[in-house]
Amino acid sequence: MLAFILRRLLAMIPLLFIVSVITFFIIQLPPGDFFDTMQAEIAQQGSAQDAQTFQVLRERYGLDQPLYVQYLRWIQGWPEGDFGWSLGWNSPVWPLVRDRLNYTILLGLFSLLITVSYAIPVGIYSATHQYSLGDNLLSLLGFLGLSLPGFLLALFWMFLGALVFRIDVGGVMSPEFSGQPLSGAKLLNLWNHFWPPAIILGLASTAQMQRIMRSSMLDVMGQQYITTARAKGLKESKVVRKYGVRVAINPMISVFALEIPKIISESALVGIVMSLPTTGPLFLRALQTQDMYLAGTFLLFMTFLLMISNLLADIALAWADPRIVFE
Repeated sequence: MLAFILRRLLAMIPLLFIVSVITFFIIQLPPGDFFDTMQAEIAQQGSAQDAQTFQVLRERYGLDQPLYVQYLRWIQGWPEGDFGWSLGWNSPVWPLVRDRLNYTILLGLFSLLITVSYAIPVGIYSATHQYSLGDNLLSLLGFLGLSLPGFLLALFWMFLGALVFRIDVGGVMSPEFSGQPLSGAKLLNLWNHFWPPAIILGLASTAQMQRIMRSSMLDVMGQQYITTARAKGLKESKVVRKYGVRVAINPMISVFALEIPKIISESALVGIVMSLPTTGPLFLRALQTQDMYLAGTFLLFMTFLLMISNLLADIALAWADPRIVFE
């Protein structure tokens, strides 16, 4: 197990290098650079700026250099935790990315917890009560969850909260608690602003996981060893729990690895709609202004999260299924 984990971690290094090269050059494909974008925005506002000033800034930040030189300047600071300088925020990149990633990961983990807590028992119930009224209703809810995008649910919640329930929605906390010391009322306010986006992000994944668990359970419950277990006189609950779920959950574990980056990408639009400090708004702004180091670092860490989630899924799969052997 340890050797397998070490091999996977070492394999991430060249893969991250390849991803960083591809993403960096893709970000640079649009014509112009950050200062061209800034100059255009200033012109739209009816102002003007000396072109010589922007040229001096390009030389100062190395944007007049070839792309491979700019890339080497970006990666040379990685061993020291330096991921470049954000031109748009006039700040080091890593603190900006770190703060947004922390909130996004916390939101994503809570969404996954909601998904697991709902999808597995509902999928088991639907499979063991196939074509019943409950199965049909839960399947309908699942299809609705799959068809409604997260940003639309976020807009719907913003409408309900502001106009129907008359509560403060959006953001991390209410304005009156900003800058206040930590208290019970502030924690409750933080929680009331945290659980709606977590549920919204988890709904699409929950619907998909529910269908996967149901399909897997139906396939497993038709196997011969399940019939043998029933013939031995075991209780149906034990047959389902011990012999059915243990095998049927394997596809769920594999798919969960793909849900983490999906939730992170979905949080981009939800974060923009609900004014949340997720990676989405900052990443979108970085792409629009061609803030290359900031956008590239976001993509790099999203790729790293995908790799880590795949590794954790493989470990969990081996723990759940003793037939899997690491080689």
